[in-house]
Amino acid sequence: MKWLPTNTIYGHGISIFSKCFRALFCVVVDWILGQLLVLTGLFFCSYTGDALIALKNSLNASSSQLKDWNPNLVNPCTWSKVICDDNIVTTVTLSNMGFTGTLSPKIEILKMLTTLQLQGNGITGKIPEEYGNLSSLTMLDLENNRLTGEIPSSLGNLKKLTFLVLSQNNLSGRIPDSLSDLQNLVTVQLSSNNLSGKIPESLFQISQYNFTGNNLECGINYAHSCVRGSEGGSSKSKTVMIVGILVPILVILILGGFLLLFLWKSRHRGYRREVFVDVAGEVDRRIEFGQLKRFSWRELQLATDNFSEKNVLGQGGFGKVYKGVLGDNTKVAVKRLTDFESPGGDTAFQREVEMISVAVHRNLLRLIGFCTTPTERLLVYPFMQNLSVASRLREVKPGEPILDWSTRKRVALGTARGLEYLHEHCNPKIIHRDVKAANVLLDEDFDAVVGDFGLAKLVDVRKTDVTTQVRGTMGHIAPEYLSTGKSSEKTDVFGYGIMLLELVTGQRAIDFSRLEEEDDVLLLDHVKKLQRERRLDGIVDCNLDQNYDIHEVEMMIQVALLCTQSSPEDRPAMSEVVRMLEGEGLAERWEEWQHVEVTRRQEYERLHRRFDWGEDSIYNQDAIELSGGR
Repeated sequence: MKWLPTNTIYGHGISIFSKCFRALFCVVVDWILGQLLVLTGLFFCSYTGDALIALKNSLNASSSQLKDWNPNLVNPCTWSKVICDDNIVTTVTLSNMGFTGTLSPKIEILKMLTTLQLQGNGITGKIPEEYGNLSSLTMLDLENNRLTGEIPSSLGNLKKLTFLVLSQNNLSGRIPDSLSDLQNLVTVQLSSNNLSGKIPESLFQISQYNFTGNNLECGINYAHSCVRGSEGGSSKSKTVMIVGILVPILVILILGGFLLLFLWKSRHRGYRREVFVDVAGEVDRRIEFGQLKRFSWRELQLATDNFSEKNVLGQGGFGKVYKGVLGDNTKVAVKRLTDFESPGGDTAFQREVEMISVAVHRNLLRLIGFCTTPTERLLVYPFMQNLSVASRLREVKPGEPILDWSTRKRVALGTARGLEYLHEHCNPKIIHRDVKAANVLLDEDFDAVVGDFGLAKLVDVRKTDVTTQVRGTMGHIAPEYLSTGKSSEKTDVFGYGIMLLELVTGQRAIDFSRLEEEDDVLLLDHVKKLQRERRLDGIVDCNLDQNYDIHEVEMMIQVALLCTQSSPEDRPAMSEVVRMLEGEGLAERWEEWQHVEVTRRQEYERLHRRFDWGEDSIYNQDAIELSGGR
């Protein structure tokens, strides 16, 4: 046997150990990085909210101000006066609210903030140096406060800054030379302060400036005037500035609109003239309205090929939904509302649209924008490429995959979370009034997105009756809503329970084909019957081909039956539904329900025998009640 030298053996050992160590090190690093990526979103949202809460506290906001700025809600995009883009805070507008505190330096964390407006308050103290770290800021408006101290030189770091408005304060010292480095600056308003010294030469080259009401070196003894594009004070200067910028733009847009209109009409002779009529001043123009875009009628007409029937995605009680493609190739879904009895009501409609737009949740359909004309109301949403749950359950084309059981469970939980948010985290709360599989959409990952929430309120916005027109779909409408016209969050719970049965069975809420085999036209009655007979396999969608967990099916049916109890007081809240779907508290509620249901059945059977009503059970009687008023 040939022995290897000791140093050779030692060298091989070190090499093997080194490779193993490196492999282990890579695994550990990959795991750490993965965890960091998962936590980054939560970390950022949480700290963004903390920064805004710090601003609220430093401004000495009263108990009646910014009440919805709740530190327990991680996502500040749901708060008033805050505008987000893709769940990132971009605009904070707290104008003329009577704040008397100071400015918090902690908002420097809002790196994507583009607009900060705090004008018209009584804010004291200095402008924090940290504001120079708001690298995306394009507008800083602190006019008409009581700010003191010098203008921070750090503001020269705001390379994207376009509007700097610090007029009518008590600022002192020199204008920092660092402002000369701001190449994108269009407007500087520093009038009515206690500033002194020489004005940086480059600031005289921008479009709009006002340095009056200070001890600055300008005027007839120097080469420049202290004001350009404004006269007699900062408020008037801003008005002149805005008019000076907007008038040429509006003229160009109007002329361009007429030109495009002429070209369009020359190519499409035969269209009725009125389809081109728009609200005055809205031709080919988008107006920012909160987080929303305001579309012109013609823009949506072009996007949907004149609302062609070939682009219809669906139709319901609120109108038709059309697939559309905007000018920038963005795919959208355009809902054309039909329930407007008279023209007008723009202000009320816009207020309700804005209310809906602030409901931001991963399981709620995001509203992109809207359009109003004297006779039309349209809403614009993102296009959901996987369409609705109903279409995936009952309109699957050959070769397309069905919704597997794990996806159906995810849809059930996601929908519940979306409804919980509408009921318990929106102020005022939003009641959907038409919860069904057709109104639950699927994004690219087949996650549930609740659509059409708030539409019932939108179309009733001009009505003054206490009770409104009953809205919904046969088989999904709660009995108390049908009989009284009064809806509540428990109305949605009932509809959600029916939707769960749609998920389990793949069937419609009402199916008259069942008359050939039994008396149960309503899906709810059909499932109750099979559940009593312990025939759960006869309940489950045959398209699943036995690929499901029967215990999970039983749990989902139990939740559905708890949600569809005839008395709204007996139904669980959506927050409780979420917990039951996650495995908490279902057994106790189900045992209680069974006891009540057995007692109820025995009482009806006793009455049946007494009055010789035949063999119809309470369940068929419920079916008669639910379908009778429709």
